[in-house]
Amino acid sequence: MRAGEYVIDGRDGRVGEVRGCSVGVVRLRPPGGGREWECPAQLLRPASPGEVLRARVRQLNRQVRLGPWG
Repeated sequence: MRAGEYVIDGRDGRVGEVRGCSVGVVRLRPPGGGREWECPAQLLRPASPGEVLRARVRQLNRQVRLGPWG
């Protein structure tokens, strides 16, 4: 996995952008920013363009609902 690629966390289906890797663990963050999390590399799969788009739309909708305080 390379930094900047989008993948799916097999544990819960979240889309994440690869931020870095170390000994079998990959650091991810949601498209558009947010809190990073880690996932074992073997539980990841590449995200399709449609999955990435849906994740970005969800993030934008969340930002609109929460306003500048979210």
